[in-house]
Amino acid sequence: MESSTNGDRIENGSADLMIRKKEEDEGFGDEKKEAAVVESVEMIFKDKEVPEWQNQLTIRAFVVSLGLGVLFTVIVMKFNLTTGIIPSLNVSAGLLGFFFVKTWTAFLERTGMLKQPFTRQENTVIQTCVVATSGIAFSGGFGSYLFGMSEAVAKQSSEALDAQNIKNPHLGWMIGFLFIVSFLGLFSVVPLRKIMVIDFKLIYPSGTATAHLINSFHTPQGAKLAKKQVRALGKFFSFSFLWGFFQWFFTAGEDCGFQSFPTFGLKAYANRFYFDFSATYVGVGMICPYIINISVLLGAILSWGIMWPLIQNRKGDWYTEPSNTSLHGIQGYRVFIAISMILGDGLYNFFKVLSRTLMALSAQLKNKGPGGVIPVTNSPSSGDPDAAASSFDDQRRTEVFLKDQIPTWLAFSGYVAIAAVSAATLPKIFPQLKWYYILVIYIVAPALAFCNAYGCGLTDWSLASTYGKLAIFTIGAWAGKSHGGVLAGLAACGVMMNIVSTASDLMQDFKTGYMTLASPRSMFVSQVIGTAMGCVLAPSVFWLFYNAFPNLGDPDSQYPAPFALAYRNMAILGVDGFSSLPKYCLLLCCIFFFGAMLINAVKDFTPPKWSRFIPLPMAMAIPFYIGSYFAIDMCLGSLILFVWEMMDKAKAAAFAPAVASGLICGDGLWSVPSSILALAGVKPPICMKFLSRGVNSDVDKFLGGS
Repeated sequence: MESSTNGDRIENGSADLMIRKKEEDEGFGDEKKEAAVVESVEMIFKDKEVPEWQNQLTIRAFVVSLGLGVLFTVIVMKFNLTTGIIPSLNVSAGLLGFFFVKTWTAFLERTGMLKQPFTRQENTVIQTCVVATSGIAFSGGFGSYLFGMSEAVAKQSSEALDAQNIKNPHLGWMIGFLFIVSFLGLFSVVPLRKIMVIDFKLIYPSGTATAHLINSFHTPQGAKLAKKQVRALGKFFSFSFLWGFFQWFFTAGEDCGFQSFPTFGLKAYANRFYFDFSATYVGVGMICPYIINISVLLGAILSWGIMWPLIQNRKGDWYTEPSNTSLHGIQGYRVFIAISMILGDGLYNFFKVLSRTLMALSAQLKNKGPGGVIPVTNSPSSGDPDAAASSFDDQRRTEVFLKDQIPTWLAFSGYVAIAAVSAATLPKIFPQLKWYYILVIYIVAPALAFCNAYGCGLTDWSLASTYGKLAIFTIGAWAGKSHGGVLAGLAACGVMMNIVSTASDLMQDFKTGYMTLASPRSMFVSQVIGTAMGCVLAPSVFWLFYNAFPNLGDPDSQYPAPFALAYRNMAILGVDGFSSLPKYCLLLCCIFFFGAMLINAVKDFTPPKWSRFIPLPMAMAIPFYIGSYFAIDMCLGSLILFVWEMMDKAKAAAFAPAVASGLICGDGLWSVPSSILALAGVKPPICMKFLSRGVNSDVDKFLGGS
C-alpha cells in the first residue's frame, strides 16, 4: 500500500500522522497539547549535558539496534510477501530501544558500574538505525521489483519468459546489489540538511512525532508510561507468538488450518471472504486509520463480491483462458485493474505533492530573510510565553544542529564515487541494464531525491515507489523487450527507489535529531550503519523464506507476494503495450485509473468534516487480486480499537499502539522458527480442513466403501 505509504506500503509515518489527525479531530490529548505549548521542551533538559557525537554512538546502542533490526526485518518481510501493506513501526522501534537500554543501564546503575547514562540522543541513534535496517526490507524490493524478476513470478504472467527477462534470487547478488544502490540517497541530500530543517523549517511529521516520543520517554513521567507500554507490548507479543505456534500444528496440508476457516460460509470462502485468525493484521488494523481499513474492505466487496463474479459469467465471450492464474484470463482483469488504480493514485499524489513542493519552495525563497534564514514566526519580545519557549527551543536546537557539520565535499565525493562504482558493477549483475541507463538515472536522481525529501517534509508522504514506476516505464521502453527491457526496467526501479527513499528517510532522521539535540554526524553514521545491516539482513531473511516455502509467490499460497506480479506486469506494459490484455480490460483499466484520480480530487476539495469518509483508491486496489481475508482481520482490529476508545479514550490512546505492536511482533517473530522447521523438513502433525455437507457425505461413503 502506498503511503508509509513509502512506495507500496502505508507510508513510514503517514499512518502515524493520520492517527494523530484523527485523535486531534476527536479531541484526544487536548490537555497534554496545551501543556506542551506553554513549556519549553529544551528547558526541561537544560541541566543535562549533550554528549559529543562520538559518545552518542555506543556499542550497546548498535547491539540493541542489530537485535531489533532482525525482528523488524522479519516483520516487514512477512508484510512484503503477504499483502504488501506495511504499517509504520517507528513507535515500536523507539519504545523497545528505550526499554532494552534503560533496563540495562538501570541494572548497571544499581551495581555502581554505569559509566555512561542513557540519553535521548542515544535513543535517537537506536531508533534511526533500526528503521534504516528494516527499511531496506521494503526498498530492497523483495515483495515487488526484485522478486518480480524471478521465474516463479514470470510464469504467472505468461509474457517475457525468455532468459534475458528473468533473474532468479540468489543471496550473493542480492547483497551486492543492495550495497551498491542503498547508500547513494544518503549522500545526495546531506548538503541540504540545513536548508531543509533550519532555513525552510519543514515539519517532517513522522520525524517530529518520533522526536516528541523520544523526548517524552526521557522525562520522569514519560519513563513510567513507557515501562507500562512495554509490559503491554510484552504480554501481547507472547500471546501472538504462542497463537502462531498453536496454529502451526493444524497446517499439515494445502488449505489446512485456522487460516482456511470458512468464517462466512464456503461460498464466501471460495471468493476469499473469510477471517484467517492472523494476529498480525488485527494489530495492523489497530494501527492504521479507520478509513484505510474500510477502504480495503470496500475494494474487496467491489472486486470479489461484485466485479469478478460478473466477469466470470462472461467466460467464453470476454476471455477463453481456463487458468485462474493466466493474465489472458480472469487474472488479467484482477491484476491490471489493480495496477491502473495504483498508477492513478500514485500519479495524482505525485503531481499534488510536486505542485505543493514547488509552490512552497517558491514562497519560502521569496520570503527568505537577508541573513539566509527564514525568521522565527514568533518573537520572545512580544511577551508571549509560548513564543518565548518556542524561541528558546529553536535557538538551542539550531546551535547544536550546526555544531557538528558534515563536510559538503564528503557528500559530493561520496556520491560520485559510489555512482562510478555502481555504473561499472551493476551491468555485471544485470547485463540488460546498460551503463548509460545508470548514468542517466544518477544524473536525474539527486533532483528527484530533493523533491521527495522536500515533499515528505510538507506532507509526510514519500513517493519513492512512484519514481520507481516511472523508471520502470522509461528505462524498460528504452531497452525494449527483445533486449531484456522487462528486467532492465525492474532493476532501474530498484536503483531509483533506493535513492529517493533513503534520501527522505535520512532527512526525517535529521529532523528527529534536530529536536532531540542528536548530532547530524551521529544521525548520518547511524543511518549508514543501519543501512549496511539491512543490506545483509534483508536478503538473508528473504533467502530464508524463499528456501523454506517452495510455492512463494503463488497467488493461492501463504505468501503470494502480490506486488511482485504487479511490478513485473508494469514492466511488461512498458515494453509490450496493451496488446496482451483480455477483452474490455483496457477500457476497465482506464475507468479505474481516472476514477482513482477523481476520488483523490474529490477528497482533496471536500471539507475535512466529510473528506475523512471518502475511501482511498490505493487501499481499495490491494484486495483486487489477493482477496479480502486480510481486510476482515484489519477491520476487526479497527472494531477493537473503536470499542476500546468508547470505553476509555485515554487508555486506548496510550496503549493501543503498544498492544498492536505486540501482536505484530509476536506473529512476525514466529515466522523465523516456522521457516526453520520447514527447511529442516519438520511438518505439522494435523490437517484441519472444512468440507460442505455433501462433500463430507461423499468422503464418508468413499472411506466406508474402502
